[in-house]
Amino acid sequence: MGKVLSRVMLPGVLAQIGHVTPVRPKDADGLVARVYAQAEREFGMLAPPLILHSPAPEPLAAAWAMLRESLLAAGTVGRSVKEAVATAVSAGNACPYCVDVHRATMDGLAPGRPASRVDGDHIETIGDPALRRVAAWAASNAPGAAPLDPHAPPEAARELAAVAVTFHYLNRMVNVFLGESPLPPQLPARARGTAMRLFGLVMRPAARRAAAPGASLVLLPPAPPAADLAWADGAPFVAGAFSRAAAAFEQAGRRSVPEPVRELVAAELAGWNGAPRGPSRAWVNDAIAALPPGLHPAGRLALLTALASYQVDASVIAGFRAETPGDRALVELTSWSAFTAARHIGGRLRIAPPPSAAAGAVAGDPPRDAVTT
Repeated sequence: MGKVLSRVMLPGVLAQIGHVTPVRPKDADGLVARVYAQAEREFGMLAPPLILHSPAPEPLAAAWAMLRESLLAAGTVGRSVKEAVATAVSAGNACPYCVDVHRATMDGLAPGRPASRVDGDHIETIGDPALRRVAAWAASNAPGAAPLDPHAPPEAARELAAVAVTFHYLNRMVNVFLGESPLPPQLPARARGTAMRLFGLVMRPAARRAAAPGASLVLLPPAPPAADLAWADGAPFVAGAFSRAAAAFEQAGRRSVPEPVRELVAAELAGWNGAPRGPSRAWVNDAIAALPPGLHPAGRLALLTALASYQVDASVIAGFRAETPGDRALVELTSWSAFTAARHIGGRLRIAPPPSAAAGAVAGDPPRDAVTT
């Protein structure tokens, strides 16, 4: 089913991707072909947010490993709740494309869930207290702003943190390379709601099949754990996917992101409080002023991808390409920047309350089931 659906939807998928020429399935080989085969089988299609990575095989495999082991693999948390986290994170990152996709998938999986409210603006109206807390936690871009639901067991907290970090990464890549909606722009506004509901129903069979954990780990070599990925400790498949992905993105960064640019992004993230940058791009021009002029285009694109991906436009891409041609370099720079921001947020996420609060939760009301169903 996944391969058939992918082939039927392929022309539309390819048309959605901007700035790079993705590898077509018939032309894929090596690592790209192996990732495509897993994605078609388990995700149900070759989704644009994944295939846009294909000019850079290792970042492609890294993005797939994070997505598969966080969102698709069987675990403590049910898929509909993971989709709620994906939707809320995407809303917080101003990524309407991902909000549409994952809200529709949530609706298709659990029509009774308030998917239309898990979008940042209406979270407080969600009736289920546990789901409301999870969605509010996921929607916050401010690192360390709030702990995850104190009723959530450690296994669930790790899984939800993995989903959140994955979508902090994917939202940035989608904002750079895709439009605002997965639907064709020529589709009339009155038909868009029906089209997204149909999309959710099409995705439901694949979304209901929980994948066995760990299959993506063979795509990338093992890598030592990193301190800022310690939130994954105790979840071996999640930890394995993210440590491998981190190593792949670091290698991509060393190939395609000049060291002064990497240092600048790290410094800006260290002082970032999670608040949106802008509304203009004056801040990025100030930030790159210390770089050599020849590195301004790379610095501008890297900082915007990390801190304000919704501000990346064709002129920013063209400026980078003028200095550094080629699709692979473009994907490697943006994927390194997006992951560097996502891991920064993940390293500061509070997935557990203080010990005293946790003890109170255990002694008080029994755990709710919203984060495990």
